[in-house]
Amino acid sequence: MLLPVLFNYGQKIGEIAPEKPMIQFPTNSWGVNLMFSDGGFGIGTFFRKTISTKVSGFIDLSFSESKNDREFEYFDYYGNSYVAEKENRVFLLPLNIGIHYRVFEKELTDNLRPYFMAGVGPTLSISTPYEEEFFTSFNYAKFNLAAGGYVGFGADFGLSKSNLVGLSMRYQYIKFIADGVEHLTNQRKNEIGTFYITLSVGIMY
Repeated sequence: MLLPVLFNYGQKIGEIAPEKPMIQFPTNSWGVNLMFSDGGFGIGTFFRKTISTKVSGFIDLSFSESKNDREFEYFDYYGNSYVAEKENRVFLLPLNIGIHYRVFEKELTDNLRPYFMAGVGPTLSISTPYEEEFFTSFNYAKFNLAAGGYVGFGADFGLSKSNLVGLSMRYQYIKFIADGVEHLTNQRKNEIGTFYITLSVGIMY
């Protein structure tokens, strides 16, 4: 009589545990993007809306500096820095609308939520003369309009239902509608491609 009891007990131990239900996070997120690229540091803001388990829509706006690949910083005898043939400082303000597509939601715990993302939209560029002092140069600013977008991948971390922390990598491409921008003297660019590493911090509600 002992054997059937042990057999039944062993079967219960070997049974597959039911899948743990996915955590339901708040549908709205808002926060700040801290962006790092070869052009320097940038900052932005975003709003995200969950549409389904896998898909979220978003809109984001950012501000960052753009540099020509041929820009090199030099230092003179007194320690002052300068960039040879530098014509303008160029800043980019892209506004993008797009989607996040979550992946591996069943294979990974909710503590790690990876996704792919893509966005499109207009970009406003601001060019200021390099020879002028930084803030004074905005009095001579020139504006150009471009169109483009980005693709990338990233992940959100943690189980908090109020705080959002994420890290992503993206490649952004824009093409100017008119004349383009001139970082270096007589070297006008009609398109710009930039790779960003972005830290996202925000709230969910």
